[in-house]
Parts: sequence; structure tokens; C-alpha cells
Amino acid sequence: APGQGAAAYSASKAALNQLARIIAMEWARDNIRINSLHPDAVFDTGIWTPQVLETRAKHYDLSVEAYKKRNLLGCEITSHDVAELVAELCDLRFSKTTGAQIPIDGGNDRVI
Repeated sequence: APGQGAAAYSASKAALNQLARIIAMEWARDNIRINSLHPDAVFDTGIWTPQVLETRAKHYDLSVEAYKKRNLLGCEITSHDVAELVAELCDLRFSKTTGAQIPIDGGNDRVI
């Protein structure tokens, strides 16, 4: 959970997860696979302005660079990382994977 004050956000994410599971069950008969990805914050997107980053980092008493890498592997998750995972899931090696919820978060200790 992202923390206090995020009830609506958390409920909407839970609803999306359940929707993906149901769609995976319903569409499997047509050989359509549905998997959901769960990236941590992806900082190279438009919502993460320098001001937003500074505010969030300060809230956790971290530098911006430390905030971006605040996961178990100490890595920043980028949009390229997410795109690579999407591409891999389209490969035949994952042709028998559906209904999966896949984190791409560097090991988020709030989730583990």
C-alpha cells in the first residue's frame, strides 16, 4: 500500500487487478493472455517533475537520487525497463502465462 491518504488510489488499483484476473479467465478460451504489470514509480515520465521529486524525497528525508532508488536492489525503474518486460511477455517463452501479476519494482519492501 502506498500509505495513508491513498484509499481511493489503492481501491482503484485493487479493482484493476481483479478486472485483469477476470478478463484472463474469460478470454483464455480465445487464447488471449492478460497479465498485469506493477511497476514502482517510473521517474522518467511526465508526472515526475523536478518539484514533485524534490517534495517526495524530502517527505522521506532522502536526496532525490536516493529516493529514486529506494528499493531492495537500489535501482531506478525506467519506462524502458517496463517496455522491455512488456516485450518479453509477448515472446513465445511466456505463451502459457496468463492472469499473472508481475512486479517490476526492484524489490519494494512495502510489498514484499
